[in-house]
Amino acid sequence: MVAPEDLDAVVRAAQSGDEDAFRLLYRTQQPALLRYLRVLVGEDAEDIASEAWLQISRDLGTFAGDWAGFRGWTATVARHRAMDSLRATRRRPQISASVEHFLDLIAPEETADRALELVATDAAVALIASLPRDQAEAVMLRVVLGLDAQAAGKILGKRAGAVRTAAYRGLRQLARRLETAGSGPPLPTNVWTGVTTSTTPALKEVR
Repeated sequence: MVAPEDLDAVVRAAQSGDEDAFRLLYRTQQPALLRYLRVLVGEDAEDIASEAWLQISRDLGTFAGDWAGFRGWTATVARHRAMDSLRATRRRPQISASVEHFLDLIAPEETADRALELVATDAAVALIASLPRDQAEAVMLRVVLGLDAQAAGKILGKRAGAVRTAAYRGLRQLARRLETAGSGPPLPTNVWTGVTTSTTPALKEVR
């Protein structure tokens, strides 16, 4: 895994025309970006991602910023493409597998705080997509794409505080769904504090 400070240099190299650097940026960002798009447009995610990356490669020379900024920029490009697609088709995203199917995959002994780990997996996409859109996007941008509240807010056109609130509410709702599916214990009010999963950095400011 490439360190963020090294990825800053990779971004600069890609802007200078280094194709290997651009491929590295693609491999690093594409998995999370694709999961985000699946929440927005369902089974059209791969097509929309391809369109987004074509625009990203074309407009990379106009981008100014580091790796953190690049993540936010690519999410913005992808979201614009997704919204254009939804407006054109005027339909809700379709997920091939049902939410209930993914809930059935959760063992009874798994507790609600597993929500933090599960949001970073492809199997959780349908569950996240069942949230209200503002919560779903906030969870995906903050947890899966790892953006801070301010960067996510710029993408969504909202204040950072509103993004934090939406992400927190979305995670709480996911946790309740997991509790219901697994008949686990009630979720502690401080469940998001002291969590040691890899998603913790993105959640420091959620509450």
